Amino acid sequence: MTIAIYAGSFDPLTRGHEDLIRRSCEFVDELVVAIANNVNKKPLFTLDERTALIRSAVGEDKKIQIKTFDGLLVDFAKQVGASLIIRGLRAVSDFEYEFQMALMNRHMSPGLETVFMVPSVETTYISSSVVREVAQHGGKLEGLVHPSVAEALRKKYGVKSAG
Repeated sequence: MTIAIYAGSFDPLTRGHEDLIRRSCEFVDELVVAIANNVNKKPLFTLDERTALIRSAVGEDKKIQIKTFDGLLVDFAKQVGASLIIRGLRAVSDFEYEFQMALMNRHMSPGLETVFMVPSVETTYISSSVVREVAQHGGKLEGLVHPSVAEALRKKYGVKSAG
């Protein structure tokens, strides 16, 4: 059984994240969407809120588990029995960091492989930070995030839907 991890802060989950989640499920038996609890970041949404938003966007697919983790991804991968890490590459600028992390993860856990995936053309430009900025200013979120995520963003920022 192939178990993969798709890790990130998902603050918030975007249509790009959803695209990689759905496509990853095509070649793994189980996908663990791992929400990182990064103490160096001040997230907009709590871990529980992010978990609920991801579940709302991806539905009740039995292949998808949603979990939170602290610490090193390689340790979490051992804990859940994962042999693959899925990472998205939106631009060439992402590659250097992701390549370095993949090599470090392989150094720490030789049996753990990293698979790089390119997002769909329609979602390449979407990032969580850009989505937060658009939401903060009441911009149009259609096509950027799931409707439940858009609603949660509007509530967080206290803005009405862009008309």
